[in-house]
Amino acid sequence: MLVFLRHKITFLATPKTGTTAVEMALKPRAEIVFSKNRKHITAVRYANKIAPFLEDTFGVRPASVAVMREPVDQIRSWYKYRSQKRLDGTKQSTKGISFDQFVREVVSDKPPERAQIGRQFSFLTDGKTRVMADHVFAYENQETFLMFLSEHLQHPVEITPKNVSPMIDAPLGDETLALLREVRAEDFMLYDAVLEAKGHLVTPQA
Repeated sequence: MLVFLRHKITFLATPKTGTTAVEMALKPRAEIVFSKNRKHITAVRYANKIAPFLEDTFGVRPASVAVMREPVDQIRSWYKYRSQKRLDGTKQSTKGISFDQFVREVVSDKPPERAQIGRQFSFLTDGKTRVMADHVFAYENQETFLMFLSEHLQHPVEITPKNVSPMIDAPLGDETLALLREVRAEDFMLYDAVLEAKGHLVTPQA
C-alpha cells in the first residue's frame, strides 16, 4: 500500500493485479509505504483504521484506489506464480497439478495451502455488499488507470511489468468454470460492475 498525502490518494495493493510494478514505479513519490507483510491491506481495513488515523494525524483522508482483475485470470495468475521452480517441494507449489484441479481446490471447503489465495471481493468490500474502495479500476483497462494516476500525482506514470508469472498453458474446463462462477458469484458480479462503469467504478466513502 502506498500513501500519497500531498496528492490525497492511497493505492491499495489487490493481490495479483500488477501491484509490484505499480509499487516500483510510484514508491519514490509516496510519503508512506506499507510493504512486505503489510503490503496487502484490505479496503475495509484501510477505510476503518488507516484512513481515520491519517486524517487525525495529518489532516488529510486520501481516497483509496485499487485494481480488480477478471476473476479467472487473477486465479490463473496465482496458479502460474506458484508453479515457479523456487517453490518446488513446498506446500505452496502448484507444480504437477492442472489449473482445473487448482480452481477446484480454491473453491473447496478446505483448500490446501497452495490454494489459499483469498478473494478480490473480500479485499475490496466489507464482505457483504458495500465496496470499500473509492476507486476500483479494471486491470484490463490499464490506460484509464494510468491516466488517473498521472492526473492525480501530477506526473506522467509509466509502469514496467515486474514479478511476471511463468508462461505456462492453463486451460479451464467448462464444468469447473461453471462451479467457480457459482461459488464466487460475488467476485464476478463486482467485476462486471467495474466493466459497466467503463473500467472505473467510483464509490465515494463517507
